Amino acid sequence: MTMFDDRERAEEAKFAHDQETVFRVQARRNKLLGQWAAEQMGLDAAETESYARSVVQAEFEEAGDEDVVRKLLGDLVSAGVDIDDAAIRRALEVKSVEARRQLMGEV
Repeated sequence: MTMFDDRERAEEAKFAHDQETVFRVQARRNKLLGQWAAEQMGLDAAETESYARSVVQAEFEEAGDEDVVRKLLGDLVSAGVDIDDAAIRRALEVKSVEARRQLMGEV
């Protein structure tokens, strides 16, 4: 019975670690995406940092990436940036890969 219990605990620990990794990648991705969008809007360094934090916070509005895409699209269009949903989704994919690489480099 202890072998089964040990295996169960190991699986639970792996699951928790995997979930934490997903969270960290998404948060890093959203920060990078916010920095990218801030650059598109011509924000200065302080505004960029603040904006990047607001994009990270947008992730918590609903499950999935739709809340982040909607925020970026609205903010960029309001700032006069000529961009569409597809361009934001491409940036989301690129920043996701970049975030994963950055986090793997920290380990």
